[in-house]
Amino acid sequence: MTLRITKQFAFSASHQLHGLPEGHQCGRLHGHNYAVELELSAARDRLTAPGFVRDYGELAGFKGWIDEWLDHRHLNDVLTEQNPSAENLAVWIYDQWSKEFPELTAVRVSETPKTWAEYRP
Repeated sequence: MTLRITKQFAFSASHQLHGLPEGHQCGRLHGHNYAVELELSAARDRLTAPGFVRDYGELAGFKGWIDEWLDHRHLNDVLTEQNPSAENLAVWIYDQWSKEFPELTAVRVSETPKTWAEYRP
């Protein structure tokens, strides 16, 4: 049996996507109020002594990182080697945090309340 926890974080940022057809709205400089959701998983027999996959309080460092590196930034200046799409952002966040949180099984990134990109290696 696998147990999963998730926690959602928020930030605001701008980006501009390249390689799109002329006139595509995402090719213009624009911004979003992003939501990022981390999913962590563990087998039931791998829970911590109190019965957690991981204590939610231990995710505070991720919030500080978002505030420093992503909030009110131009994401093209952060993801310099790829288009800062929601999909690429999800992979990049996973790569940045999977060593810190070995239980990390998915990262979801939302640009709008109705759209999500998910990276689940």
